[in-house]
Amino acid sequence: MFNIAKNQRHYTPEFKQQIVDLYNAGETSYPQLEREYGINQSTLSRWVKQLSPIKVSEEETVTLKEFKALQKEMQRLKIENEIKKATAIFA
Repeated sequence: MFNIAKNQRHYTPEFKQQIVDLYNAGETSYPQLEREYGINQSTLSRWVKQLSPIKVSEEETVTLKEFKALQKEMQRLKIENEIKKATAIFA
């Protein structure tokens, strides 16, 4: 059985995004955020990596998390299409 640390905190997605936005604005560093909010630097780094916008075109941005979800969906659809093709061949 796995034990979850008793001091492990859970943060809302909104809070995480606010912290990432503060960092991305360029006015706050990891050490400042760590001191002010009591969040470990590795946690902050992971949030910034996952939630920072990535520009995909002139008008559109996505986060790494959204990008990975889109890749997963695309792979699922590719497999689904291959199954449909194979079914049509054997029908």
